[in-house]
Amino acid sequence: MDFEKSIVQAQLEIQEQTFQHISREIHDNITLSLTLSKLNLHTLDWNNREKNTEKLNAAIGLITKSIAELSDISKSLNADIIIQQGLLKAVEEEIQRIRQAGLFSIQYELTGDPVYMESPKELIIFRIIQEAFNNIIKHAEATEASLILHYNTKTLHVSVSDNGNGFDKELIMAKANVGQAGLKNMATRVAMLKGEMKTNSQPGKGTILSFSIPFE
Repeated sequence: MDFEKSIVQAQLEIQEQTFQHISREIHDNITLSLTLSKLNLHTLDWNNREKNTEKLNAAIGLITKSIAELSDISKSLNADIIIQQGLLKAVEEEIQRIRQAGLFSIQYELTGDPVYMESPKELIIFRIIQEAFNNIIKHAEATEASLILHYNTKTLHVSVSDNGNGFDKELIMAKANVGQAGLKNMATRVAMLKGEMKTNSQPGKGTILSFSIPFE
């Protein structure tokens, strides 16, 4: 019963963070693109055909970008894929989404014999992986990253690494900031699933985040 309550609590926390993520993405990216599109269309000069063509093309490009970003948000937040197809399919689609963004190269490796766990558990594991990559995207300024999933006889071991800025873990954990909240959120979820998490990072030397989750 306690485990079920923990799962529900984690899902509520994920839902709240999801709303915050959607709000930030819409405010920072999509709203700006649509505002610029509106400006281009609002300032059309019907006496200057060449200038109009430039503004129309710019507006179309911005609207197309907004549609793509909305599609990416939708895919990244869709929990149905976990229920219908499992963790590995969701991970593959997330890796593809990150690759398409072209922010950094990413290597993905799957080893061992996959074990399919309950959907709520796999969803939480997936959100931890997403959080790790979101941190890389937002803060690391990395050119390379990797994800390794290894299924052994009793646990799933996950490793997410990058060659980015790195950080001083003690300094981050001592401050009330987004980096601290992200690490604590991941650690809390891993602990709730009776797993263990480790973070190795140094300024200028990248980051390795790893965690292990028992199957039962």
